[in-house]
Amino acid sequence: MESTDLLIVGAGQSGLAAAHAAREQGLDLLVLDASESTAGSWPRYYDSLALFSPARYSALPAVAMAGDPDRYPSRDEVVSYLEAYGRRFADDLRLGERVESVERFQGEGLIVKTEAGSEYHAGAVIAATGHFGSPFRPNLTGLDSFDGTVVHSADYISAGPFTGSRTVVVGAGNSAVQIAAELAEQGDVTLATKGGIRWVSQRPTGRDVHWWLARTGLDTVRTPRLLSRLPASVIDDGRYRSAIAEGAFDRRPMFDHIEGSDFVWRDGSRERVDHLILATGYRPDIPYLSGLGALSRKGMPLHSGGLSTVVPGLGFVGVEFQRSFSSNTLRGCGRDAAHVVKQLRPVALATSRHGLAVA
Repeated sequence: MESTDLLIVGAGQSGLAAAHAAREQGLDLLVLDASESTAGSWPRYYDSLALFSPARYSALPAVAMAGDPDRYPSRDEVVSYLEAYGRRFADDLRLGERVESVERFQGEGLIVKTEAGSEYHAGAVIAATGHFGSPFRPNLTGLDSFDGTVVHSADYISAGPFTGSRTVVVGAGNSAVQIAAELAEQGDVTLATKGGIRWVSQRPTGRDVHWWLARTGLDTVRTPRLLSRLPASVIDDGRYRSAIAEGAFDRRPMFDHIEGSDFVWRDGSRERVDHLILATGYRPDIPYLSGLGALSRKGMPLHSGGLSTVVPGLGFVGVEFQRSFSSNTLRGCGRDAAHVVKQLRPVALATSRHGLAVA
């Protein structure tokens, strides 16, 4: 059985940030990931996705993104960046290793088991597998009866398959609006939302909003959990609001229910719809922790600032609103990783591979 100070589950942006912090704090580490890449979920995002934050505010610790720091990097640029960043930890990576469970060890520390049958002992474990593997599908009345296609934004790639058809997109965040605008170039589209859209100007008074967040310190302010319940906001340079105003696609209050291929709206009108896209977000993808008692009944991590309140030696990085509203982003996960690793370090070293004999 291989043993280490710290084992990180997930080699995407959050896992890489945690690996950097572990090295900075002198810990031996292992990083496990089910995929064969350190780009996390980025290769699976839709083709046209671009960051809403400039390159200068979208990097992991110690390695800036190359090129114009004020550009908005594309999906493929982020993939290349993360893969290059991951090569710094090549000796500590175990790719193609899907974690099946994390269990308490009979002595101290935690045992991590993989689907391939491998077992690892660690003084501490960080769950950094993000959210993309657990898309949230709301309980919409009549959804099971829908005759058309239902696609979560996690599976949306491009507008091509939707050309010439009638599509309803559900959601009020960046992805929902961006996908609706892209589809509107190929067909008839409605964006359905529970409430209005909370617009945020991308460049207020000529500066990117992230410049203001950094300058004021708001990006690092500890965020009350209550804020996580607020509706999503959409960062816009004006193009999306203009698209709605000009009729490229329309925004309506949420439909009442679905009957076969018909969507029935709250005013009683009905229409035939071909496709439904759910841009309804995600939940933490951490099923391997279910046997530890570390999750709520809804599968959410029980933690304070990224440290488990149930299991000593267990931490999280990349959870939404973990410590600030930028926690689940390229620019924010590094700060959280440094904090969590620092707090876990004493526990990790107390049960390190040097101080514990395992068969």
